[in-house]
Amino acid sequence: MIGESRTAEELARAFPGAAVRTSGSTSGVLATVPGGASLVVSTPGAEPVAEGGYGAALLLDSWALLGRADLRAGEETLRRWMNAAALVRPASAGGHVVVAADAGHPVVQALVRWDPAWLAARELADRRELGFPPVTRMASLSGSPAALTDFLEALRLPADADLLGPVPERPRPGQEGERERYLVRVPRASGAALAHALTGVQGVRSAKKVPEHVRVQLDPLDLV
Repeated sequence: MIGESRTAEELARAFPGAAVRTSGSTSGVLATVPGGASLVVSTPGAEPVAEGGYGAALLLDSWALLGRADLRAGEETLRRWMNAAALVRPASAGGHVVVAADAGHPVVQALVRWDPAWLAARELADRRELGFPPVTRMASLSGSPAALTDFLEALRLPADADLLGPVPERPRPGQEGERERYLVRVPRASGAALAHALTGVQGVRSAKKVPEHVRVQLDPLDLV
């Protein structure tokens, strides 16, 4: 079970004598594979169940999962890795799981310990120190500089709100011109007040048919 972008033909040459089966490719997702000696190539989330369990799983391309600018990158990576590892037969029956990643990374440590609760507690402590959700409530405001200026002038934020930004926004498909982004952070107790204030401004702008749209997201996953 390998999460690497190599073709079945390349793997067949690398492992002569092994039957190579692919899952999650253009040929479709395989639900199961028969027991016996074979090499199964699978993308994350498309791992077929092997009769009798896999003898080993090799988890590659960890950088692609752990390197995402997403608050849930770590927990999502651990979920995928544990799902794949659960398809391997027990160690007492000769099963092995190998992950190609830094052994000191917290997600790798959680996998080795088979302890997602430990990672969740660590993640919560880090977010509390940084002031990230779920310890706080946050909103993302993105649009052109002019549209954001108008939006913020009309916005009545709670007294305990922090306004962070602006920073340039990464280009999105179909968007043209300069775009910026603000983050608004409030304590959890002020989350409802923040949502009410944002909804009010958006409603007024919509009624006035303002041509430049401001994109509003509550507790966005991508904060950087």
